[in-house]
Amino acid sequence: MNATKRRALFERLREAMPAPTTELHYRSPFELLVAVILSAQATDKSVNLATATLFAAADTPQAMLALGVEGVTAHVRRIGLFNSKAQNIIKTCRLLVEQYDGQVPRDRAALEALPGVGRKTANVVLNTAFGEPTIAVDTHIFRVANRTGLAPGKTVRQVEDRLLKVTPAEFRHDAHHWLILHGRYTCMARKPRCGACRLADLCEWPDKAAAVAAAADKPQAA
Repeated sequence: MNATKRRALFERLREAMPAPTTELHYRSPFELLVAVILSAQATDKSVNLATATLFAAADTPQAMLALGVEGVTAHVRRIGLFNSKAQNIIKTCRLLVEQYDGQVPRDRAALEALPGVGRKTANVVLNTAFGEPTIAVDTHIFRVANRTGLAPGKTVRQVEDRLLKVTPAEFRHDAHHWLILHGRYTCMARKPRCGACRLADLCEWPDKAAAVAAAADKPQAA
């Protein structure tokens, strides 16, 4: 995809979603950090259901520590990998209290040193909580970047580096949210909604025409 198409792609996404943000519910950098840790291999909806009660019980690292692993587990047991996630949250809270006075650090290396926090989670926190122009690449963004030709790459890191390189500066802060929402609701993995996609004429996916034709041939519900 050339620079002209890329700019048009982001302009259309901005027109459709002028102020995109995460679908995770949070009120502070700490709550966002916990929610993103919980979101690995889980839906945002399931995480929001869990954090609604978890954050009511504990919304600071100190309060979360007081709950302990068992207390956290009681709120998140319906989320995949809840045991390890609860343990990581408590370990992270302990480090936040001992090393950062209970505050979430605005530093990539410090964030990635926290249990349960990898590069993607650090990028989400830096972007969403602190306004940094990072792009966290998840499965949705990886798919959209490769399928459309926006920023092809064989690995998540390759796609991230490519996106940061080719995304115009004015779009870089919101690119993560635009692309993840587009991948979640339009450019889905199995049945992409190419016929309803506002980016269809810009997209360079070889199978796009077949997807549009298949959608057109599908019988309409009465």
